[in-house]
Amino acid sequence: MSKNHSPTASFGYAIRGLKTAVKKEPNFRIHIIIALATLITASILGFTTVEWLLLAFTITLVLLLELVNTTLESIVNLVSPKISEEARIAKDVSAAAVFLAALLAVIVGLVLFIPKILSLP
Repeated sequence: MSKNHSPTASFGYAIRGLKTAVKKEPNFRIHIIIALATLITASILGFTTVEWLLLAFTITLVLLLELVNTTLESIVNLVSPKISEEARIAKDVSAAAVFLAALLAVIVGLVLFIPKILSLP
């Protein structure tokens, strides 16, 4: 593949990748829906700049790892179409990374949201 792509073309490929993830990956859609609900709730609760940054980094981490997991699964399927122990390990470990990021996101969410909710009149 040639690496002589214009910046416009590169952005186009990235957008196409996001569209593909949204269209073909149910877990990515779930993460997007949860992220949107979280962002709306944070807006209603009046998050501070630091809270927004923590939330943005946490949400982005989960989405990035979901994209990397999808990429790895696609590569494994391409190079190892037959079921193998190595392919299973690669997929399971990649899924574990997403799971840990999602677990972290829940913890960060609890730390950020509980004090705000408890301080409501």
